Amino acid sequence: MSQTLIAGANAPLPNDNISIRIMSQNSIDCAAYRLTTDGRVRGDGDMIFYGQTRSDDGSVSFRGHDSDGFFDIKLPAQSATIDKIALAFSSSQTLAQLGDVDIQVLQGSQVLLTCQLNAAGRNEKAIILAECYRRQGSWKFRFIAQGFEGGLKPLSEHFGVEIADEAPAQASPANNASINTQKPASTGQASSPPPIPANSTSPSINLSKITLTKNQSSINLTKRDDFGKISVNLNWNQRPDTSKQAPKKGLLGDLFKQHKAGGIDLDVGAMIHLKNGEKTLIQALGNRFGSLTSAPYVCLRADDRTGQTSGGEWLDINGQQWSQIEEVFIFAFIYEGAPNWAQTDGVVTIHVPEQPPIETRLTEGAGNLPMCAIARLVNQNGSINVERINEYFKGHQEMDKAFNWGFSWKRGSK
Repeated sequence: MSQTLIAGANAPLPNDNISIRIMSQNSIDCAAYRLTTDGRVRGDGDMIFYGQTRSDDGSVSFRGHDSDGFFDIKLPAQSATIDKIALAFSSSQTLAQLGDVDIQVLQGSQVLLTCQLNAAGRNEKAIILAECYRRQGSWKFRFIAQGFEGGLKPLSEHFGVEIADEAPAQASPANNASINTQKPASTGQASSPPPIPANSTSPSINLSKITLTKNQSSINLTKRDDFGKISVNLNWNQRPDTSKQAPKKGLLGDLFKQHKAGGIDLDVGAMIHLKNGEKTLIQALGNRFGSLTSAPYVCLRADDRTGQTSGGEWLDINGQQWSQIEEVFIFAFIYEGAPNWAQTDGVVTIHVPEQPPIETRLTEGAGNLPMCAIARLVNQNGSINVERINEYFKGHQEMDKAFNWGFSWKRGSK
């Protein structure tokens, strides 16, 4: 049976690998900091957050979603110079607006400790939640719940991380990208440098993250000879409110069985138009996983059927071959178990080397429309124009028709 801690209380931890789960009703930006006895990070590998999801030695890593995330911590593997590991989050909203935040400490599947951060009357936008710390040769956990003024920037600076207001010139979105606040006429809408100690002379980390919305719907990334490997991540909340689930409807409703556990299965895919006129589909249905080294230069890494894969699902685009690509059209569909898109709390994040992450959220669709057209990456004279779409359809065929791709569709299975 798990132990419940109140703010300020502590409890022993096993000298083992543990996971700390942070659950919120709304999206938050979680971070972990490995600290020495002076309460500061040692260098670029000691901060773990959405732009750098693992420490330099892999002993601390983040997986999951921004409303249901896990920090996996290998306590026996921590360097002797690490005195504690602080866990925190920040948001553009106050804690009172966000609602209560729940914390679990797990060893494998066993819940050891639980804590609840009560949001009532709290106006801070950043919170130091807890810490794992050494005491007389053993590890302990303390629930802190300390409010902190400001967001992730002052919070990180508190732990000795120097934060850049803008990235260096060669990586600055201000110099390499432009924001369009108008919805594209086509009906479409639409990694950072590491942290360092404050006394270092190395480039400091840029915490900027671009969120595409209805009002800020596209961004253009300036032409390059080589964009590197572009990665597109689909992630979603694995804690649906099953009490509100309804029978599946729409094109896929009569084809597939429900997950035994009632979980959510979303699938990401892409339609690719090459400069030579060739059009190709990439998705798990039909085992069409694509290729990075040959046409279409887009590849689906794997299919996360259970929702347990660290970080969700990924599409990779070979940015060295961007000159061969006319457009990459990204979509997702509810394969099993979710009654509506708002409940999935889905988010797609596009990672382009030397650019801040670009994200868009899949929360506006009706429950009986399982297909979401998410975004398109368009080659505009060598640049990448990322356009948010966020439009919902009954199925592949209806989405295809709306955007004039011209594929022939038939029922498929994994």
